[in-house]
Amino acid sequence: MPPLSDIQQRIAHTFRDAELLERALTHKSYVNENKAPYHNERMEFLGDAVLGLVVSEYLMKSCPDSTEGDLSRLRAAVVSESSLAAVSREIGLGEYLLLGKGEELTGGRNKDSLLADCLEALIASIYLDAGIDAAEAFVMRFFEAVIKSCSLGGSLDFKTGLQELCQERLKQLPEYRIVSETGPDHQKQFEIEVWIKGQLSGRGRGKSKKEAEQRAAREALEILQNSK
Repeated sequence: MPPLSDIQQRIAHTFRDAELLERALTHKSYVNENKAPYHNERMEFLGDAVLGLVVSEYLMKSCPDSTEGDLSRLRAAVVSESSLAAVSREIGLGEYLLLGKGEELTGGRNKDSLLADCLEALIASIYLDAGIDAAEAFVMRFFEAVIKSCSLGGSLDFKTGLQELCQERLKQLPEYRIVSETGPDHQKQFEIEVWIKGQLSGRGRGKSKKEAEQRAAREALEILQNSK
């Protein structure tokens, strides 16, 4: 496992209590095989609540005309397993997970469920280490583009969000280009770029063209939303 200082740099939070971070990264399977003193299941519970609170407050403020049903639907899209797993991959949490041999051999480092659970536990660890303001800063750092995309497209579809924003602002659609296609047929890796008005605006990799396009669109959407 890489040094924990690396992940603290990635998430822009230095823990006062390093044990909280270690606990967030420890899967139950590791405890069963190594007799470790803790795992992250209980922290998932708390992290889910903290994430839900931060996202709910943001949606309340940013979508003043939305009904309760609309807000609930948007929140559900933002905090879905696929959304959390995508953010977890962006951070690189899979590299730091402490797993049992069984989970390791079955690809646990790349399972959506494990990555999503670990991210919730990480949010809880930040909250316990430094309070709600630190947890909110983390959530907004990594989820703001997701929230805005869901608000635009009504679902976790970055391509739709980017297309609608480009049409609204630029009167032009984004263009997706395949940069590379590597690996055997059963384990392909695609790299795709998205270009807007002749400029490279995002790049993404994935096990399918669709996944790579979504990641490229997410990067471009975040840049476009933050630009004047």
